[in-house]
Amino acid sequence: MRRRRPILNHRLDYRFASPVFLGILIAFSHAAAQQTQPPMLDEVLQKLEANLDHYDSSIPSLFCDEHVASKISPNPRKQDTVTDSVFRLKRVVESDNTTTLDESREVKTVNGKPATSQDIAGPTVISGAFEGALAVVSLSQRACMNYTLERARRNGPIIVRFSSLLTPQNTAGCLLQEEGKGRVLIDPATMQITRMELTTPHHVIVPESRFYSATMGDRALSVDYAPVLLEGQTFWLPATITSTVTSGRGTFHAIVWSFKATYRNFHKLEVTSRVVPAGESPKP
Repeated sequence: MRRRRPILNHRLDYRFASPVFLGILIAFSHAAAQQTQPPMLDEVLQKLEANLDHYDSSIPSLFCDEHVASKISPNPRKQDTVTDSVFRLKRVVESDNTTTLDESREVKTVNGKPATSQDIAGPTVISGAFEGALAVVSLSQRACMNYTLERARRNGPIIVRFSSLLTPQNTAGCLLQEEGKGRVLIDPATMQITRMELTTPHHVIVPESRFYSATMGDRALSVDYAPVLLEGQTFWLPATITSTVTSGRGTFHAIVWSFKATYRNFHKLEVTSRVVPAGESPKP
């Protein structure tokens, strides 16, 4: 258990078809029509839940290259920051035998120069996309969300729209603990989420302190997923995360915080050990 923190046209002339052939053709057409019926919402959620269970139980600890560009506009103090890091996702087994996925990073360079600190404070930072974003649309979050299956377009993705449904009774178990809405795009062949879009109109940018009131903004977040092969299995992991948060929208003093992170070169995180015989010095 894991805890969350081609186009070919074929034309038939029916005048020369026998009644038996026509009967077979009609039966085949009916069967094909039934097989291509769009899925129902419950079916989609069940498929997504199965994919999520596989991800939770099988995703190995991993590392990859992370490139983050973060800035504020307007920006009189030139706070634009470009950070390159080694991003890690580690499976951690807790004392109660539940498993969590912990995100961390080792900052290598900041604005092209060697990092002097492991602080990736901003101007804006996003975390949690690897740990829990896929679960936003799932059976486990149905008490927290309103889900709507959008009418499918031919050869297009399956689209599920969602909006938060928070109450005093369910908020503690909800992954999205603020007012928000969005949609996920699902590949019909694999039933994997390929893109998630989320907007939260009252997102906290700067928390309240004893000196300042909280700064709120309108956030638009998107996550694009791509297949990654690890240990002979395919996992759909974030490839690009993009976010903009706007405070003071519609005023002369509107400020926009933007964030874009890209991830590539995924590898399994392995730890190796070797017993050193007595009297032998360990090699680096």
